Amino acid sequence: MSETASKALGTPAREPDANRWKALVFIALAQLMVVLDATIVNIALPSAQQDLGISDGNRQWVVTAYALAFGGLLLFGGRIADLWGRKKAFVVGLGGFAAASALGGAATNEAMMFGARALQGVFGSLLAPAALSLLAVMFTDAKERAKAFGIYGAIAGGGGAVGLILGGFLTEYLDWRWTFFVNIPFAIVAAAGAYFVIREPEGGRNRSPLDIPGVLLSTFGLVALVYGFTRAESDGWSDTVTVAMFVASAVLLAAFVFVESKVKAPLLPLRVVTERNRGGIYLSLGLAIIAMFGLFLFLTYYLQIVKGYSPVKTGFAFLPMIAGMITGSTQIGTRLMTRVAPRLLMGPGFLVAALGMLLLTQLEIGSSYAALLLPAMLLLGLGMGTAFMPAMSLATQGVEPRDSGVASAMVNTSQQVGGAIGTALLNTIAASATTAYVADHIAGATSRSQQQLVQLEAMVQGYTSAIWFAVGILVVAAAIALTFVNAGRPGGTTVASSGEDAADEVQIPVVAH
Repeated sequence: MSETASKALGTPAREPDANRWKALVFIALAQLMVVLDATIVNIALPSAQQDLGISDGNRQWVVTAYALAFGGLLLFGGRIADLWGRKKAFVVGLGGFAAASALGGAATNEAMMFGARALQGVFGSLLAPAALSLLAVMFTDAKERAKAFGIYGAIAGGGGAVGLILGGFLTEYLDWRWTFFVNIPFAIVAAAGAYFVIREPEGGRNRSPLDIPGVLLSTFGLVALVYGFTRAESDGWSDTVTVAMFVASAVLLAAFVFVESKVKAPLLPLRVVTERNRGGIYLSLGLAIIAMFGLFLFLTYYLQIVKGYSPVKTGFAFLPMIAGMITGSTQIGTRLMTRVAPRLLMGPGFLVAALGMLLLTQLEIGSSYAALLLPAMLLLGLGMGTAFMPAMSLATQGVEPRDSGVASAMVNTSQQVGGAIGTALLNTIAASATTAYVADHIAGATSRSQQQLVQLEAMVQGYTSAIWFAVGILVVAAAIALTFVNAGRPGGTTVASSGEDAADEVQIPVVAH
């Protein structure tokens, strides 16, 4: 690391950690566990619901309890990581996540299940920002940082699809409870490895007193926002409680911004989000996740209900997307990161993903997997992987070490809120289009088989209508990335720091090939 960079970051020049690549293995393992947990439980949900006697009205809480705790507490979790130290927060988060997973796997009723899911969310909100900020402070060399974030980006993007495959296997061949128990060995290995291998750089803690008003306002504001979108999916956008949640969220988050601009030691220093590169990344990443989560949902239903795939076969059908993400992130993104400006990877990456999504607007009941779904998923994976990698890296680049936990939490928050919005918004669009199609065509269906065909056609019509919106969202994400993100390539080109002094700049040298 150059002296200029060290000075701008407020840390003395130091040698890179000798164990940083070993540490990456355990950080990546923990990230994989958190990300795949978001989808692995979805596959197991029907079996768990039946075993535990959970009603149709309450089953959404298996997903919602996790999302509310995780999304609502992320900023607090990031600040705790800055206060305690990232290694300690990481290990505690892993231990708690494992305990909560054991509780979920051993659940005997719905209350125990919902409580376990909420606890997973609580410890996940501590673990996720600690993992990303550890990478940010351990990998300071431009070329090495590109490789590390390439691996991390591939896991962050592809982990959800891995969850579908693993969830299908465990549910079909073992028992739904193993979708929880599988987290325990992941967590034990990652925690043990982190404890012995990770050496967190000194001087990066933020020991300022906790901003309690900020914690309360951000937590309740984000919980209200996520719950509002979750409720909109099941009860409609005009539902009184849904509207009340959105209003409450707007008021609480506005009050949060006001408080953060006034207090001496804010939970989220506004310098972290007002810097145009980071602001553009948080926004474009959140939009891209809206499109991604909606797609996972629709393709899972399409393959299982319309095509009749088993859970395991459905999981394997997503493999081309994972392959595309890994290639885009570790090969394209990593190789070009030190050669071109991040926006020239993010913008085109989102557009390639939009092209893949555009292919899926042609879905029909009899669509061929090889001719349509395979190329679409490859393009989606390549595009997202290429865009995610520089986004993850730049979101924490140039941040003061004392802010790295909360900056990392904002990456996760944009993804979590994007996921909640994507599932609710695109599902509502799909449901409306399906209902309209049935109303227009059901009268002409006289036999039972014709009526079933109309129902299937209506479902596919709903999916393609929602996918058109997802295409538009990805194009907007590309436009934001190309417009807002103006940092140069990380090699001698200045990147604005988030420090108190706006004149500070970070010079990050490129290592010769």
